[in-house]
Amino acid sequence: MDDTILYEVDERVAVVTLNRPEKLNAITPTLQRELLAALRRAAEDESVRVAVVRGAGRGFCAGYDVTSGEMAARGVPADRQQLEAVVRGWLEIWDLPLPVVAQVHGVCLAGGTQLAAICDITIAADDARVGTPQLPLGAGYVASFWAWFVGPKKAKEVFFETGATISADEAVAMGLFNRVVPAASLDDEVRSYARAVARQPKDLLALQKLAINRTQEAQGFRQALLQGAEVDAIAHASPAVKAVNRHIAEYGLKESLAAFRRGDLV
Repeated sequence: MDDTILYEVDERVAVVTLNRPEKLNAITPTLQRELLAALRRAAEDESVRVAVVRGAGRGFCAGYDVTSGEMAARGVPADRQQLEAVVRGWLEIWDLPLPVVAQVHGVCLAGGTQLAAICDITIAADDARVGTPQLPLGAGYVASFWAWFVGPKKAKEVFFETGATISADEAVAMGLFNRVVPAASLDDEVRSYARAVARQPKDLLALQKLAINRTQEAQGFRQALLQGAEVDAIAHASPAVKAVNRHIAEYGLKESLAAFRRGDLV
């Protein structure tokens, strides 16, 4: 297993840690592949009954790593295919016959919110900041996840403003996350909940998850998330997004963020 992911098992609980702290655990295809492999490993282990996903360092996940080069694609059809593959990866967590708990602290942005939301239970520290992509690099991809969990009005309110962030309390009030706990006790609270879940029979947990998820599938959950890839692929071909990507390539991500906040970028 690649060192972008750490894996350990403690008292029927598998703890899976995103391990790119120097990049605030920004998502690359490698990180997603290794995360999913770790969760499949947990599901196949008869001694494991619940998994916890958390981030190393100062935050849970800052979103997709737009500087890695791994996320690049050529042309709208190939781009759509690549984006859909990532969403299908997140849906593997939804389909996994094992409860998955997200433990969120620090920053949880953009693609990080997709991961946090697709987990079955999301528990956040009271100091967590939750938000949208920090640059206008697409449209609809992350917002489709939010729209499902928080509803269209709130999703529009947040995503119409690029770089908007909300508190963990607001994320819970909207329905994106489950609960907020003090940052100092986040580890203990998550472990306590996970161990309580892990006392249940593994096969019954899988069936409970399946029954609840099917109520969402009947309402179009899967297609609602997948269509975001198509919209985002179109957005990537827009002049505005191309201009932002050129600026990142020439000046770097940090300067591009500063330029956007000054109003000089688009």
